[in-house]
Amino acid sequence: MNQNAHGSHTGELGPAQRAAAWDAMGGKHFDVIVVGGGVVGAGIALDCATRGLDVALIEARDLAAGTSSRSSKMFHGGLRYLEQLEFGLVREALRERELSLTTLAPHLVKPLRFLYPLTHRGWERPYVASGLILYDSLGGAKSVPGQQHVTRSGALRLAPGLRRDALIGGVTYYDTVVDDARHTMTVARTAAHYGAVIRTSTQVVDFLREADRVVGVKVRDSEDGGTTEVRGHAVINATGVWTDELQALSHTRGRFRVRASKGVHIVVPRDRITSDTALILRTATSVLFVIPWGSNHWIVGTTDTDWNLDLAHPAATEADIDYLLDRINEVLVTPLTQADIQGVYAGLRPLLAGESDETSKLSREHAVARVAPGLVAIAGGKYTTYRVMARDAVDAAARDIPQRVAPSITDRVPLLGADGYFALLNQVSHLAKQYGVHPYRIDHLLNRYGSLITDVLDLAEGRPELLWPITDAPSYLRVEVVYAATAEGALHLEDILARRTHISIEFAHRGNDCAEEVARLVAPVLGWDTDRIRREVSTYTARVDAEIRSQTQPDDVSADALRAAAPEPRSEILEPVPLPQR
Repeated sequence: MNQNAHGSHTGELGPAQRAAAWDAMGGKHFDVIVVGGGVVGAGIALDCATRGLDVALIEARDLAAGTSSRSSKMFHGGLRYLEQLEFGLVREALRERELSLTTLAPHLVKPLRFLYPLTHRGWERPYVASGLILYDSLGGAKSVPGQQHVTRSGALRLAPGLRRDALIGGVTYYDTVVDDARHTMTVARTAAHYGAVIRTSTQVVDFLREADRVVGVKVRDSEDGGTTEVRGHAVINATGVWTDELQALSHTRGRFRVRASKGVHIVVPRDRITSDTALILRTATSVLFVIPWGSNHWIVGTTDTDWNLDLAHPAATEADIDYLLDRINEVLVTPLTQADIQGVYAGLRPLLAGESDETSKLSREHAVARVAPGLVAIAGGKYTTYRVMARDAVDAAARDIPQRVAPSITDRVPLLGADGYFALLNQVSHLAKQYGVHPYRIDHLLNRYGSLITDVLDLAEGRPELLWPITDAPSYLRVEVVYAATAEGALHLEDILARRTHISIEFAHRGNDCAEEVARLVAPVLGWDTDRIRREVSTYTARVDAEIRSQTQPDDVSADALRAAAPEPRSEILEPVPLPQR
């Protein structure tokens, strides 16, 4: 594909592309303007670009800054939705899981074995077995093994860290694990590769209208406060938990309301739970996942509680953390304590407000509505079904686009890094020799960048020190943070430490100890002087301090007050329009 002004043949999102995107947004008429840089917004941009439409994506903060970087890190069918008889949703999600595992993103979406411990004699094993038979068959073709039944001692061989009296047997089955933030960013870069104009740190502050029709948006640069107008045939609101705020800004009546449900996860060192497999545990109200994260950690989650405070920075409370510890400790030989926790993160699920008051019972189906001529909104859904949601949103917007719109083809468009990934897996030792990097590092890089690995490593040409590990976050090489600023759209320390890498949850210092080193590495790329480096480091450390302090609070209101007081790295972000009280 030819390079173009907005992206490049590698879909780079660096400072030059950012400047070009601003000019393009103010200077041309788009078919579709997408608001929201989570996985659904990025998926819509990719869907539009590969249908031959001119598309711009606008995100107020960073790619995946909201829900899409704070999930349970699974690309899964939703086993528990079978109990709610949501067969259509599970079938759709399993089909998407299979597509991503095999074709679209095999470098990012990985098979993962789970153990389901059984606790009731008699009825439970056949009940779970029949559910898993359905789960294993609903998605059609399978590239992961089916369920296997184990005795109690078989289960304990797989997971010696479980208490003997916590189970009577078990069933294993397969799902997947994904680095959600990296996956979302890769979807956005793939869209840029096919010609989409992608711009983060750009906030929609108003809608442009002609009579009753929405004809574009007014945007403000979250970095310098500059404004411009972006015009297009259709605007798609893909802002997740911010759907209602954007709806209010457009002065049109929404067709659905979105309710935010908070999910909290904790991250603990791998040696604290002895198990060769991920775990799925039943709780009184939902399920608890224990998921291997990289080679050094487990992620334990999640909670499910209503949240109606700051949408940008949901805060985990001491009660949330205690709940997770209490649940996991019911089954562990060696209980986890607060001291074992290296990271905590809280995300918000954008649930369609339904009849039921229990958020875990609200449907994970998605809804699309044309709320006004030229304005489509999409909400609900699951991370796994982002591609289907994107397709449905573009189909809905098509009636506002004058030319014929081709059908969606994203089920046949691999994400950047997928092409050639399997061949490179067989060339690890060759790549290790070529770049003078240990083979396990090459493995780690392949599972983050896929076949873009050479773009990353080539940045270190003539600068061998970039192939050294970051001093206080040695699982990452220095070149990775330089690449984050050069090609992956990172503009602030937080973007790099929380989303391009996961240093903020993988080390007990939460990124504080390496903030200065990382800031100095990216300063030349992002044009930071000494003052700016100092400001970025202090803003980041203030964020970490606020998060840690909020996690000692007993309730949402006090945790939110502490977290919301931390400074924003994007100084020009405007507060959303207050919504009428429900």
